[in-house]
Amino acid sequence: MAKVKKGIAVKKERLTVVQPSGKKENSFFEQVYEIARQIPRGRVTSYGAIAFCLGTKLSARMVGWAMNGAGQVKPKVPAHRVVNRNGMLSGKHHFGGNTMQKLLEKEGVKVKNDTVVDFEKKFWDPSDQLF
Repeated sequence: MAKVKKGIAVKKERLTVVQPSGKKENSFFEQVYEIARQIPRGRVTSYGAIAFCLGTKLSARMVGWAMNGAGQVKPKVPAHRVVNRNGMLSGKHHFGGNTMQKLLEKEGVKVKNDTVVDFEKKFWDPSDQLF
């Protein structure tokens, strides 16, 4: 779209960031999904840990929004493995019923009162594992 500045049409362009790999920049949500896809079966991480890994430690809520929309994304995103900083299944209402808990338990993660049992042992830190 052209913007007129003092009678001269100036084309506005979006700057593109190129990653060290040579790949063009991904959207924030795509970056969140890429990290979530790497969470090992039987492990969990937190919204804040993903945000910190992406260099935006104050964006835990945005990670939550990304997880909220993850059900429509291909390839699949294991959003059930992302919990809050205390290990609570705070996003479980997006799965409907006890689906989130059932998916975690199927992977060997015990859940009691909507909280991951032994959260510290089951916690997967993407910053330690990916970089």
